[in-house]
This record gives sequence, structure tokens and C-alpha cells, in this order.
Amino acid sequence: MSQPFTSFREFYPYYLGEHSNVVCRRLHYLGSTLALACLALAVVQTNAWWLLGALLSGYACAWIGHFFFEKNRPATFRHPFYSFAGDWVMFRDMLTGRIRF
Repeated sequence: MSQPFTSFREFYPYYLGEHSNVVCRRLHYLGSTLALACLALAVVQTNAWWLLGALLSGYACAWIGHFFFEKNRPATFRHPFYSFAGDWVMFRDMLTGRIRF
């Protein structure tokens, strides 16, 4: 059953709990990095096809992490907007050392 969240601040601890496996977090990090690279290529090459690459690389890595390592259903299926924001907050937290990866 989907939990009702009234704010992202309330959602984020739940989101982190869904990412307790280090391999899953590393795959999220890889996916986010690849997505940023694709976004940069879209701008530099003025080619919108890279936007599809950004979307596919980000979600493919994350979903592999969830289905094969975390063994749970990605939060994006139940909370797409909070989950998208959670990906980037977790990415920042990994970059700054607040979360181990």
C-alpha cells in the first residue's frame, strides 16, 4: 500500500530506506551521472535525442539496482515526483559524503 506523504521532507527518509543496498545506490549514482552527461551532450550537440538517452540511462541503472540488488519496487512507480527529486537529493548527498556509496 502506498504511504501518503504531505511533503518531500517527510518522503525523503522513506526514500533512503528504499535504497539501503550499496550496489543499488551506486547504480543510482551511475545513472544520474550518465543522465547529466547525456544532458550536456544534448546541449553541446543541439541534439534532442540525447534527452532520451538521459532518461533511459538514469532509470535503467536505478531499476536494475532495485530489481536485482535491493529487491524492491522502485518508489518512482508510486511517488514519481518525490522520487525524481529524491534521486537528485541522494546524488548530492553522495557527492558531499553525507551518504556512503
